[in-house]
Amino acid sequence: MTPQTLMLNFLGLHVLGRDIAVYSGSVIDVFRRVDVSEEAVRSTLTRMASRDLLAKHRNGRKVYFGLTERATGVLRDGERRIWQRGAVNRDWDGTWTLVGFSLPEGRRGARHDLRSRLQWAGFGPVQNGLWIAPGTRDVTEMVADLGLAENVTVFTAQHAKPTEAADLARRAFDTTAIAARYQDFLARWREPDAALPDDLARQLLLHADWLDLVRQDPHLPAELLAQDWPAIEAEQLFQALATRYAATAGPIAQAAIESIDVSGRPARAERRPAG
Repeated sequence: MTPQTLMLNFLGLHVLGRDIAVYSGSVIDVFRRVDVSEEAVRSTLTRMASRDLLAKHRNGRKVYFGLTERATGVLRDGERRIWQRGAVNRDWDGTWTLVGFSLPEGRRGARHDLRSRLQWAGFGPVQNGLWIAPGTRDVTEMVADLGLAENVTVFTAQHAKPTEAADLARRAFDTTAIAARYQDFLARWREPDAALPDDLARQLLLHADWLDLVRQDPHLPAELLAQDWPAIEAEQLFQALATRYAATAGPIAQAAIESIDVSGRPARAERRPAG
């Protein structure tokens, strides 16, 4: 995992929803637990601040970092994916969102960017220039950001004979690879790494691992997948461990994380509970 991936999960766990900024030195201390160097932490904090994901605050000679509005949106999206959307789609109504596009060879970069964004949004290629995703998906902002409104056609539809929904899912998505990622998660977390120093480290890695996994999952309808689809067991395991670590990592985070209040009240350095 990249330091930024870990950083976003750290912020989601211990900063999101609190009017605080955290001292860079205490972030370094936390990340030392998962073998991320001080140099990598400082570089990540600086880079995220330059991208309007973090705001710098000074208190005396110390530098603290708090969330920006943009970062809060990113973290809330991750929160929804983990706790509301879930790993298994049990509410599919038979509808697909289709995105068709045609871009000339001279716009290869734009085509690559569009494909990358579609994949990130849970779409898969059913044939050249036609991508699909189960359910109704809003791609308005994505298309506008890329400046491709005139090159893209978006509509919703239902499959019809002789096309079968399960065949569409297999053609557009590598279900074998998706299942393998969940199996890998199960293999890693059935017996959490005892070599890690404490449950704060385990909590951080668990959440980063799970969020990365569900963000790669197109959320295919359960009815199109095998009955023993490993996402079901993996989600149960994640939730059990997340609940455990929410209790055990809290006191460790409270001792490790130094913060200041950035709500507008007089700021003061303090240790704050994380759970």
